This record gives sequence, C-alpha cells and structure tokens, in this order.
Amino acid sequence: MPLVRIDLNKNAPAERIRIASEAVYKAMIEVANVPVHDKFQVVTRHEPDEIIYPQEGYLGMQYSPDLIIIQVTWVGGRSVDVKKRFFRNIADEINDRAQVRKEDVWISLVDSDREDWSFGNGEMQYAPK
Repeated sequence: MPLVRIDLNKNAPAERIRIASEAVYKAMIEVANVPVHDKFQVVTRHEPDEIIYPQEGYLGMQYSPDLIIIQVTWVGGRSVDVKKRFFRNIADEINDRAQVRKEDVWISLVDSDREDWSFGNGEMQYAPK
C-alpha cells in the first residue's frame, strides 16, 4: 500500500517520468513484496528554484538540475537489506533507461502502520478486528 511521490524538474521529459514511475513500481513488487496493482503515485514537476539541494553536495554526492526526489510511504517492517536493494534497483533502472546519473536519484522511505491508511469511503480497511 505504498504512496509514492516523485518530484522533478518541470523540464524533465515525459519519458523520464514514465521510467521513474515504472522503476519504483517494479522495485516495490520485485524487491519489497508489494502486491501487484498497488500503485498510487503523485508526480509533481517543479520550477528550477523549487527543488532546493546543497550546491556544494552532501555525503559525497554532487547533484544536478536533473535531481529526482522520490518519497515512498509504506507499511514498515522491511529489513535493511530489502531497503538497500530497493534503493539500488530504482537508481540502476532510472540510470539505465533514462540516463539520469545515480547521484541524482534521491529516495526517502517513510514507514507507517497498517491502520494508518484509508483507501476510500472514510474507512480504515486494515483496522485491527
């Protein structure tokens, strides 16, 4: 039940958005064991001055205007190994298919509980019984 937010430069080609979206979804299914068809994503394009990052770099990374920020909110409990493979698969796929530098694929995970989600009707579908 992840919710994915993808933020990128407004000048990014539509193909880059499609590739980023597919890369995240593929990694969710193949690495993180998310059910097929559980694809909720919000893509936001930004003016160049609306994505702010350290021009001097951070933790050895040097970013460019091609920076893609991906935030995934999902139910917690996955191992560090799964998360590492998840990050790597996404960065590799976007790099391979969209020629975006791996340094420019920035990912954040937000863990939540199952009961923190409503999929409609104002109901808590995964509420404890």
